[in-house]
Amino acid sequence: MTDAAPAYVVDPADVETYRRDGVVVLRGVLDAAEVEQARAGVEEVLARPSTIALVASGADDPGRFFEDFCRWGDVPAIGHLATASRLPSIAAQLLGGEQVRLYHDHVLVKEGGTRQRTPWHQDQPYYNVSGHGVSAWIPVDPVPEAGCLELVAGTHAGPWLMPRTFMTGEAKWFPEGALAELPDIEADRAAFDIKHWELAPGDAICFDFLTVHGAPGFPFAGRRRVLSLRYLADDARHAPRRWRTSPPFEGLADDLADGAELEHPLFPVVWPVA
Repeated sequence: MTDAAPAYVVDPADVETYRRDGVVVLRGVLDAAEVEQARAGVEEVLARPSTIALVASGADDPGRFFEDFCRWGDVPAIGHLATASRLPSIAAQLLGGEQVRLYHDHVLVKEGGTRQRTPWHQDQPYYNVSGHGVSAWIPVDPVPEAGCLELVAGTHAGPWLMPRTFMTGEAKWFPEGALAELPDIEADRAAFDIKHWELAPGDAICFDFLTVHGAPGFPFAGRRRVLSLRYLADDARHAPRRWRTSPPFEGLADDLADGAELEHPLFPVVWPVA
């Protein structure tokens, strides 16, 4: 790990917003050089996808929605941003506690003209961890408000809601009926406190793993390339599942018991800096 970037001091009002709403937007989290680094990292992932990369849009979609996960270890640009940028410090300020671990990175690219919507969901039920965590959703392209990630304020208070596959709506993670279903947000959007913003490259939407969120397609010129970095609070524990999580951490249950602290090379401590 290299020396950490200069601290980014989160305004106390933004910390309060995050803890009240489960989401806050922070401007200029990455500087111009770091945005270029993030772009280079995303492009390397597109050119050399991993075995768990996927296209989450249909063959008839005029665009394409591409995703890949857990590349910080083999894409140096992403590894540096995940561990030695301002993001670990920001995560620590939002989460509180004595230390922060990196959970994983997630590259999301919607090409111009993509119709596929990212359905409303929470991230936590797809994961193999309990406890608290924060995601930083960082675009490297300008994002108009109409093409931005959308988040429902207050939903981080729970409950957990049924995770389903994005394309077919299958309950592959928890059995049918095991969790409450998501409300039909699109049927009555005015009934929900939906947050979204126009974003510049290097801005970050930071949100709790339980905050309900989704995203429209991207019917615009250009692309919406995003690097999402995800961090764990010090109360996070291993929660192995009987099913394949998203992302999967194959074989991790051989190393970590149920309820164990996440002391593993996959989840390095990134705050405080050693």
